[in-house]
Amino acid sequence: MIKKTGYVALIGLPNAGKSTLLNHLIGQKISITSRRPQTTRHRIHGIKTTEHGQAIFVDTPGMHDSEKRAMNRYLNRTADSALQGVDVAVWLVDQWSWQAEYDWMLAKIKQADCPVILAVNKIDQCEDKDRLLPFLEKASAQFDFAAIVPISALRQINLDALEAQIMALLPESEPIYPDDQITDRSERFMAAEIIREKLIRSLGQEVPHAITIEIEQFKQEGNLVRIHAIIWVEREGQKQIVIGTDGEVMKKVGQRAREDIEKLINSKVYLNLWVKVKKGWSDNERALLSLGYND
Repeated sequence: MIKKTGYVALIGLPNAGKSTLLNHLIGQKISITSRRPQTTRHRIHGIKTTEHGQAIFVDTPGMHDSEKRAMNRYLNRTADSALQGVDVAVWLVDQWSWQAEYDWMLAKIKQADCPVILAVNKIDQCEDKDRLLPFLEKASAQFDFAAIVPISALRQINLDALEAQIMALLPESEPIYPDDQITDRSERFMAAEIIREKLIRSLGQEVPHAITIEIEQFKQEGNLVRIHAIIWVEREGQKQIVIGTDGEVMKKVGQRAREDIEKLINSKVYLNLWVKVKKGWSDNERALLSLGYND
Protein backbone atom coordinates (compact mmCIF):
# COMPACT_ATOMS: atom_id res chain seq x y z
CA MET A 1 0.00 0.00 0.00
CA ILE A 2 1.22 3.49 -0.89
CA LYS A 3 1.92 5.50 2.25
CA LYS A 4 1.23 9.22 2.54
CA THR A 5 2.86 11.55 5.04
CA GLY A 6 2.80 15.29 5.51
CA TYR A 7 2.20 18.35 7.65
CA VAL A 8 -1.30 19.83 7.97
CA ALA A 9 -1.71 23.36 9.37
CA LEU A 10 -4.92 24.07 11.29
CA ILE A 11 -5.54 27.81 10.99
CA GLY A 12 -8.36 30.19 11.83
CA LEU A 13 -9.53 33.04 14.03
CA PRO A 14 -9.45 32.64 17.85
CA ASN A 15 -12.10 30.24 19.17
CA ALA A 16 -12.84 28.70 15.77
CA GLY A 17 -12.34 25.22 17.27
CA LYS A 18 -8.85 24.30 16.05
CA SER A 19 -7.69 22.62 19.26
CA THR A 20 -10.96 20.72 19.63
CA LEU A 21 -10.62 19.52 16.05
CA LEU A 22 -7.02 18.42 16.63
CA ASN A 23 -7.94 16.44 19.74
CA HIS A 24 -10.77 14.58 18.01
CA LEU A 25 -8.72 13.87 14.89
CA ILE A 26 -5.94 12.39 17.02
CA GLY A 27 -8.39 10.64 19.36
CA GLN A 28 -6.64 11.96 22.46
CA LYS A 29 -6.41 15.31 24.21
CA ILE A 30 -3.06 16.91 23.44
CA SER A 31 -4.11 20.55 23.02
CA ILE A 32 -5.87 22.42 25.83
CA THR A 33 -9.27 23.98 25.17
CA SER A 34 -11.55 26.59 26.69
CA ARG A 35 -14.11 29.17 25.62
CA ARG A 36 -11.54 31.94 26.12
CA PRO A 37 -9.85 33.39 23.02
CA GLN A 38 -6.09 32.80 22.73
CA THR A 39 -6.12 29.66 24.88
CA THR A 40 -3.61 28.12 22.45
CA ARG A 41 -0.29 29.98 22.66
CA HIS A 42 2.21 27.54 21.17
CA ARG A 43 2.52 25.53 17.99
CA ILE A 44 1.73 21.90 18.81
CA HIS A 45 2.07 18.88 16.52
CA GLY A 46 -0.56 16.16 16.79
CA ILE A 47 0.52 12.99 14.98
CA LYS A 48 -1.96 10.49 13.58
CA THR A 49 -0.62 7.29 12.03
CA THR A 50 -2.91 4.84 10.22
CA GLU A 51 -2.49 2.08 7.65
CA HIS A 52 -2.81 4.79 4.97
CA GLY A 53 -0.02 7.03 6.24
CA GLN A 54 0.81 9.73 8.76
CA ALA A 55 -0.79 13.17 9.10
CA ILE A 56 1.09 15.63 11.31
CA PHE A 57 -1.45 18.26 12.36
CA VAL A 58 -0.07 21.65 13.39
CA ASP A 59 -2.28 23.42 15.94
CA THR A 60 -1.57 27.14 16.25
CA PRO A 61 -2.84 30.24 18.05
CA GLY A 62 -5.79 31.98 16.43
CA MET A 63 -4.86 34.61 13.87
CA HIS A 64 -5.85 38.18 14.77
CA ASP A 65 -5.01 41.64 13.51
CA SER A 66 -4.07 43.18 16.88
CA GLU A 67 -0.35 43.50 17.64
CA LYS A 68 -0.51 45.97 20.52
CA ARG A 69 1.39 43.80 23.01
CA ALA A 70 4.43 41.55 22.76
CA MET A 71 2.23 38.50 23.41
CA ASN A 72 -0.06 39.41 20.50
CA ARG A 73 2.94 39.78 18.20
CA TYR A 74 4.29 36.42 19.36
CA LEU A 75 0.93 34.71 18.76
CA ASN A 76 0.69 36.15 15.25
CA ARG A 77 4.26 35.10 14.40
CA THR A 78 3.52 31.58 15.61
CA ALA A 79 0.26 31.40 13.66
CA ASP A 80 1.80 32.81 10.47
CA SER A 81 4.74 30.40 10.62
CA ALA A 82 2.34 27.45 10.56
CA LEU A 83 1.73 28.06 6.85
CA GLN A 84 5.42 27.73 6.01
CA GLY A 85 6.54 24.35 4.74
CA VAL A 86 3.24 22.49 5.26
CA ASP A 87 1.64 20.21 2.68
CA VAL A 88 -2.00 21.09 3.37
CA ALA A 89 -3.78 23.88 5.26
CA VAL A 90 -7.21 23.53 6.85
CA TRP A 91 -8.89 26.90 7.37
CA LEU A 92 -11.46 26.51 10.14
CA VAL A 93 -14.36 29.00 10.24
CA ASP A 94 -17.30 28.97 12.65
CA GLN A 95 -19.55 31.69 11.14
CA TRP A 96 -22.01 31.15 8.31
CA SER A 97 -21.71 34.60 6.80
CA TRP A 98 -18.58 36.23 5.41
CA GLN A 99 -16.82 38.17 8.18
CA ALA A 100 -14.60 41.24 7.70
CA GLU A 101 -11.74 39.35 9.39
CA TYR A 102 -11.91 36.67 6.71
CA ASP A 103 -10.60 39.14 4.10
CA TRP A 104 -7.22 39.68 5.78
CA MET A 105 -6.99 36.00 6.68
CA LEU A 106 -7.62 35.14 3.04
CA ALA A 107 -4.74 37.42 2.05
CA LYS A 108 -2.43 35.32 4.26
CA ILE A 109 -3.86 32.08 2.90
CA LYS A 110 -3.27 33.15 -0.70
CA GLN A 111 0.44 33.35 0.11
CA ALA A 112 0.53 29.71 1.22
CA ASP A 113 2.22 27.35 -1.20
CA CYS A 114 -0.13 24.43 -0.56
CA PRO A 115 -3.73 23.31 -1.15
CA VAL A 116 -6.26 24.75 1.30
CA ILE A 117 -9.37 23.02 2.65
CA LEU A 118 -12.16 25.18 4.09
CA ALA A 119 -13.74 23.45 7.10
CA VAL A 120 -17.01 25.09 8.14
CA ASN A 121 -17.28 24.25 11.83
CA LYS A 122 -20.14 24.04 14.36
CA ILE A 123 -22.79 23.02 11.82
CA ASP A 124 -24.60 21.26 14.69
CA GLN A 125 -25.51 24.75 15.93
CA CYS A 126 -26.98 25.82 12.58
CA GLU A 127 -30.68 24.98 12.70
CA ASP A 128 -31.42 26.54 9.30
CA LYS A 129 -29.09 24.77 6.89
CA ASP A 130 -30.25 27.11 4.09
CA ARG A 131 -28.04 29.73 5.75
CA LEU A 132 -24.98 27.72 4.80
CA LEU A 133 -25.49 27.77 1.03
CA PRO A 134 -24.94 31.53 0.44
CA PHE A 135 -21.79 31.41 2.59
CA LEU A 136 -20.42 28.38 0.73
CA GLU A 137 -21.08 30.12 -2.59
CA LYS A 138 -19.37 33.29 -1.38
CA ALA A 139 -16.37 31.33 -0.10
CA SER A 140 -16.04 29.39 -3.37
CA ALA A 141 -15.96 32.65 -5.30
CA GLN A 142 -13.21 34.08 -3.07
CA PHE A 143 -10.65 31.29 -3.44
CA ASP A 144 -10.06 28.01 -5.24
CA PHE A 145 -10.30 25.71 -2.22
CA ALA A 146 -9.19 22.12 -2.65
CA ALA A 147 -12.39 21.13 -0.81
CA ILE A 148 -15.11 22.69 1.37
CA VAL A 149 -16.25 20.41 4.20
CA PRO A 150 -18.99 21.30 6.75
CA ILE A 151 -18.13 19.74 10.12
CA SER A 152 -18.68 19.83 13.86
CA ALA A 153 -15.37 19.31 15.65
CA LEU A 154 -17.07 19.03 19.04
CA ARG A 155 -19.76 16.56 17.94
CA GLN A 156 -17.35 14.77 15.56
CA ILE A 157 -19.68 15.26 12.59
CA ASN A 158 -18.15 14.66 9.14
CA LEU A 159 -14.58 14.40 10.47
CA ASP A 160 -14.04 11.20 8.46
CA ALA A 161 -14.82 13.13 5.27
CA LEU A 162 -12.42 15.91 6.27
CA GLU A 163 -9.67 13.42 7.07
CA ALA A 164 -10.18 11.64 3.74
CA GLN A 165 -9.76 14.95 1.88
CA ILE A 166 -6.59 15.71 3.84
CA MET A 167 -5.01 12.29 3.21
CA ALA A 168 -5.79 12.54 -0.50
CA LEU A 169 -3.74 15.75 -0.70
CA LEU A 170 -0.68 14.56 1.25
CA PRO A 171 2.45 13.54 -0.70
CA GLU A 172 3.65 9.96 -0.95
CA SER A 173 6.27 9.38 1.73
CA GLU A 174 7.27 7.08 4.55
CA PRO A 175 6.22 8.12 8.10
CA ILE A 176 8.38 10.68 9.89
CA TYR A 177 7.48 9.74 13.48
CA PRO A 178 7.17 6.33 15.19
CA ASP A 179 3.70 4.76 14.95
CA ASP A 180 2.94 5.21 18.65
CA GLN A 181 4.01 8.87 18.96
CA ILE A 182 1.08 11.32 19.12
CA THR A 183 2.81 14.68 19.73
CA ASP A 184 6.18 16.38 19.48
CA ARG A 185 5.79 18.03 22.89
CA SER A 186 7.32 16.76 26.13
CA GLU A 187 5.41 15.62 29.23
CA ARG A 188 6.87 18.64 31.02
CA PHE A 189 5.30 20.99 28.45
CA MET A 190 1.99 19.13 28.54
CA ALA A 191 1.86 19.36 32.35
CA ALA A 192 2.27 23.15 32.19
CA GLU A 193 -0.50 23.41 29.62
CA ILE A 194 -2.87 21.29 31.73
CA ILE A 195 -2.29 23.56 34.74
CA ARG A 196 -2.98 26.63 32.60
CA GLU A 197 -6.16 25.09 31.21
CA LYS A 198 -7.54 24.43 34.70
CA LEU A 199 -6.77 28.03 35.68
CA ILE A 200 -8.44 29.45 32.56
CA ARG A 201 -11.56 27.44 33.26
CA SER A 202 -11.66 28.51 36.92
CA LEU A 203 -11.06 32.24 36.57
CA GLY A 204 -12.84 35.30 35.18
CA GLN A 205 -12.39 37.22 31.96
CA GLU A 206 -9.22 39.25 32.57
CA VAL A 207 -6.82 37.13 34.58
CA PRO A 208 -6.27 34.14 32.18
CA HIS A 209 -4.42 36.35 29.68
CA ALA A 210 -2.04 37.48 32.45
CA ILE A 211 -1.11 33.91 33.45
CA THR A 212 1.70 31.66 32.31
CA ILE A 213 3.17 28.51 33.83
CA GLU A 214 6.83 27.64 34.45
CA ILE A 215 7.76 24.09 35.46
CA GLU A 216 10.66 24.35 37.89
CA GLN A 217 10.93 20.62 38.62
CA PHE A 218 9.69 17.50 36.83
CA LYS A 219 11.34 14.58 38.58
CA GLN A 220 10.63 10.83 38.60
CA GLU A 221 11.00 9.27 42.05
CA GLY A 222 10.12 5.59 41.78
CA ASN A 223 6.40 5.35 41.03
CA LEU A 224 5.89 9.06 41.74
CA VAL A 225 6.50 12.13 39.54
CA ARG A 226 7.20 15.25 41.55
CA ILE A 227 6.21 18.48 39.79
CA HIS A 228 6.89 21.98 41.09
CA ALA A 229 5.27 24.74 39.02
CA ILE A 230 5.16 28.53 39.23
CA ILE A 231 2.01 30.36 38.13
CA TRP A 232 3.22 33.77 36.95
CA VAL A 233 0.81 36.73 36.98
CA GLU A 234 1.39 40.41 36.25
CA ARG A 235 -0.07 42.16 39.31
CA GLU A 236 -0.51 41.54 43.04
CA GLY A 237 -4.29 41.76 42.69
CA GLN A 238 -4.23 38.93 40.16
CA LYS A 239 -2.21 36.82 42.57
CA GLN A 240 -4.98 37.01 45.17
CA ILE A 241 -7.61 36.07 42.56
CA VAL A 242 -5.59 33.02 41.49
CA ILE A 243 -5.11 31.86 45.07
CA GLY A 244 -8.76 32.49 45.97
CA THR A 245 -10.39 32.82 49.37
CA ASP A 246 -8.62 30.45 51.79
CA GLY A 247 -6.73 29.03 48.80
CA GLU A 248 -9.94 27.62 47.31
CA VAL A 249 -9.07 28.28 43.66
CA MET A 250 -5.56 26.84 44.01
CA LYS A 251 -6.87 23.69 45.70
CA LYS A 252 -9.41 23.09 42.94
CA VAL A 253 -6.94 23.82 40.14
CA GLY A 254 -4.25 21.66 41.74
CA GLN A 255 -6.57 18.68 42.17
CA ARG A 256 -7.97 18.83 38.64
CA ALA A 257 -4.57 19.37 37.06
CA ARG A 258 -2.99 16.54 39.03
CA GLU A 259 -5.74 14.12 37.94
CA ASP A 260 -5.28 14.99 34.26
CA ILE A 261 -1.47 14.85 34.45
CA GLU A 262 -1.66 11.40 36.08
CA LYS A 263 -3.81 10.19 33.16
CA LEU A 264 -1.37 11.71 30.69
CA ILE A 265 1.82 10.18 32.09
CA ASN A 266 0.24 7.07 33.67
CA SER A 267 1.91 7.71 37.02
CA LYS A 268 1.10 9.10 40.45
CA VAL A 269 1.86 12.81 40.69
CA TYR A 270 2.79 15.14 43.53
CA LEU A 271 1.96 18.65 42.29
CA ASN A 272 3.14 21.75 44.11
CA LEU A 273 1.96 25.16 42.84
CA TRP A 274 3.21 28.66 43.71
CA VAL A 275 1.83 31.98 42.49
CA LYS A 276 4.35 34.73 41.81
CA VAL A 277 4.27 38.20 40.23
CA LYS A 278 6.39 39.18 37.21
CA LYS A 279 5.18 42.65 36.29
CA GLY A 280 4.32 43.15 32.61
CA TRP A 281 5.71 39.79 31.46
CA SER A 282 3.25 39.50 28.55
CA ASP A 283 4.44 42.78 27.00
CA ASN A 284 8.16 42.12 27.39
CA GLU A 285 9.95 40.26 24.57
CA ARG A 286 12.82 39.16 26.83
CA ALA A 287 10.44 37.87 29.53
CA LEU A 288 8.48 35.92 26.91
CA LEU A 289 11.66 34.20 25.74
CA SER A 290 12.69 33.34 29.29
CA LEU A 291 9.25 31.78 29.89
CA GLY A 292 9.44 29.51 26.83
CA TYR A 293 7.68 31.59 24.18
CA ASN A 294 10.13 30.81 21.41
CA ASP A 295 8.22 28.77 18.82
